[in-house]
Amino acid sequence: MAAQGRWLLIGGLAAGILLPDLAAWMAPAIVPFLAVMLCIAALREGPRAALPGRADAPRALAVALVLQCALPLSVGAALWAAGLLSAPLATGAVLALAAAPITGTPGLAVMSGADAGAALRQLTLGTALLPLTAAPVFALLPVFPDPWAVAAGALRLLAIVALAAGIAVALRARFPALKRPEARPSLDGIMALAMAIVVIGLMSAVGPAATETPGRLLLAFAVAAGLYLVQTLGAWHVARAAIPRPEALAVTIAAGNRNLALFLAAVPAETAAPLMVFVGCYQIPMYLTPLLLPKLTSRSSARGRGA
Repeated sequence: MAAQGRWLLIGGLAAGILLPDLAAWMAPAIVPFLAVMLCIAALREGPRAALPGRADAPRALAVALVLQCALPLSVGAALWAAGLLSAPLATGAVLALAAAPITGTPGLAVMSGADAGAALRQLTLGTALLPLTAAPVFALLPVFPDPWAVAAGALRLLAIVALAAGIAVALRARFPALKRPEARPSLDGIMALAMAIVVIGLMSAVGPAATETPGRLLLAFAVAAGLYLVQTLGAWHVARAAIPRPEALAVTIAAGNRNLALFLAAVPAETAAPLMVFVGCYQIPMYLTPLLLPKLTSRSSARGRGA
């Protein structure tokens, strides 16, 4: 499973789209498997890897603030000026920019040859800062009657991170063999399987939309794919010039793979329903990251050298 992780992710995407009944049945398993994924990442890297060191903290903090606050505010202001901010897809795009990295970020880093420790640190820091960075974004959006609901969701996710790290500490103390490099392929395989299972539930709205509203689905996918490309290529262009390649890839993955689903609990029902299709479409490029990232970064690097 570790060797074929990227294909497991594609299999999960396909199952979620082609088997909508299975996707709906799997939806309640999303949160438990998120905890499993975080625990495996902490087992692989060690719990201390979740926190940036003194030298890395300013850079990691700057990355989180730019991605989760400055960028969505800039895009939201532009959409507001154009009179488009109240459209569901515009709301979804701004929320995707404002979200913290997905819990599967370390797993995607492993499959993409990136620094999994740097990805885990960006995930932890972004989640911890989310209640603070999201507040001005919510003030800009007209659909949030209760911003505190999102803060509560972020705090719940932080609790899951802490629980997963605690379990990882206990397991590493009880089973020292888990710290050895020989254990990493097994942990990577379990991570890939957990990610493939999670995405089945996240795709629950895509299959029905394909038959009921195909035009809306295509538009949502076009916006989601375009947003993913802009986030990924923009982050790679900046990061590759400033930090070593493995860490730059980790920052790029964190920038392009955002936990949009966390915000669904805070929006009104009439807004959440249209957003679910966008959430599902947004998973497709994210879960194709191990296949897309090498091509995107190599072409971008080649153009940079040519220039």
